[in-house]
Amino acid sequence: MRTAPSLAAATLAAALLLTACDDSGSNDDGGGGAAETGKASAASTACKLDEVTVEVGPAAEAPAAGDTGSVLVTITNSATECTLDGLPTVGLQAGDTSTDVPADPAATAQKLTLAANQAVSFTITYVRGEAGGAQSLAVKTGKFSLPGATATHGFPWSYGEVALKGDGSEPDATVSGFQQVGD
Repeated sequence: MRTAPSLAAATLAAALLLTACDDSGSNDDGGGGAAETGKASAASTACKLDEVTVEVGPAAEAPAAGDTGSVLVTITNSATECTLDGLPTVGLQAGDTSTDVPADPAATAQKLTLAANQAVSFTITYVRGEAGGAQSLAVKTGKFSLPGATATHGFPWSYGEVALKGDGSEPDATVSGFQQVGD
């Protein structure tokens, strides 16, 4: 009989201990488990367009239809440390037509932490289309957003028309992953 009360006492003590741990996570004193803190930290430190500076260019403009060109986009963190987790989302706008640029098949999503004043870049690679051609998109504006964000940054596209693939629904273009600049 001595074993049963000891087991019951141990179970009660464990339950009280777990309850005490659960209560500390619900207080407003910043307490909480590591998983909760990690999630809140990652969400609150995501890089935002209004906290970075953007430089579009230099570009290696494709000189003629069928040639490949590239546009470098550099993002510099101008605020406190932030995180990029994934790939940039890029779109091209030609009048009423808007199309998404797919990620380069070699691009891998990664998680990068940027200190204040640290920069990363990505590259938009495209095939120049024939001026006025049915398989070309007369792009006037490029735009991009950072991973997990909906805000976009637009920039003038002055690098010629972009060729369209196959059925004409997708641009013959890709976007790379982020690369750290300098260090």
